Amino acid sequence: MLIIIKFVLSAGIIVVVSEVAKRSSLLAGLVASLPLTSLLAFVSLYVETGDVEKVAALSRNIFWLVLPSLIFFWALPYLLKTLSFWWAFLASIALMLVFYYAMLFLLGRLGVGS
Repeated sequence: MLIIIKFVLSAGIIVVVSEVAKRSSLLAGLVASLPLTSLLAFVSLYVETGDVEKVAALSRNIFWLVLPSLIFFWALPYLLKTLSFWWAFLASIALMLVFYYAMLFLLGRLGVGS
């Protein structure tokens, strides 16, 4: 039953953001930028395991991995000025993946995460 609730909530967030974006990209950006997925994951992980250390570790890892994801949101608007949507979208994803790889490499070297 819990997995069905997770699916419904996740799908609901996507629908809300896409519908709100038709009227206000700023408001949709606000809703999309809220850490709703993380909040749901924290609650779900705690309810399923009761382990606060796992929740804390997840929170720390999310913090570090949000940083490279920001490159996508920085690059996409600039690339859309010169490329078609799909090429800009794919290039932004590729750039983000490079930054993810670099962050994972750096975190591994620093002994952060597990």
